[in-house]
Amino acid sequence: MAAGRARALGVATRGTTNPNRLRRMDRWIGATLGPSLRQRTDPLVIDLGYGATPITTIELAARLPGTRVLGLEIDPERVAAAQASAAPPALEFARGGFELAGRRPDLVRVANVLRQYDEQAVAGAWAAMQAALAPGGTIVEGTCDEIGRLASWVRLDATGPLSLTLAASLEHLGRPSDLAPRLPKALIHRNVSGEAVNALLHEADAAWDAAAPLAVFGARQRWVAMAESLAERWPLLDRRPRWRHGELTVAWSAVAPRGTGSGGG
Repeated sequence: MAAGRARALGVATRGTTNPNRLRRMDRWIGATLGPSLRQRTDPLVIDLGYGATPITTIELAARLPGTRVLGLEIDPERVAAAQASAAPPALEFARGGFELAGRRPDLVRVANVLRQYDEQAVAGAWAAMQAALAPGGTIVEGTCDEIGRLASWVRLDATGPLSLTLAASLEHLGRPSDLAPRLPKALIHRNVSGEAVNALLHEADAAWDAAAPLAVFGARQRWVAMAESLAERWPLLDRRPRWRHGELTVAWSAVAPRGTGSGGG
């Protein structure tokens, strides 16, 4: 990773973004991490790599009331353009990369950034962000399609990756393996025979097919049945309330790339 002026770690991404693109990730963050975040004193949330416009950072701030949200971009022109949307102290923008501009956030959201890097860069990017976290802080790093119907993300803390979440708009989902192109960078090249994430997607497809009769009641019931079947063999960390939203969260140790154990990349 290149180091630019002010030692911001990373390189500028394409910057593609759309309103409401990260709604699935934000909904999960609010439900899963929101309660503990609200217990912190003056919690700081960083949105890293918000892109050509700050719309998804603005949306994140609206979805996490009671927090301070800082949008970071490595491109100074994007930072300058975003200042018109700033509303200090609740919403601010600054230049920064994986070093997180020297801040100590309680939560970092990194969406559609590392997908534009080589797989070998993932471990270093994760390590830089982990080193900058506040005690007990969390990173949510992942990928979604252009309009946010298919998404996945990894949750990390200072010790390493903890979980993988798959999330989909069920009415637009053909089968669970449709999520494969949207896996986080640490896993997208591991969707091959012999890797655990490939086995998870294959078993999810099989369970989805077996639950086909439930489609008459809607895709939500079919997804829940699929998740219940997977829970018999995989360490799922969520249950029906999240499954009904088209989500599925599995322990990272069960899907980590071969040769990495519970680590990343």
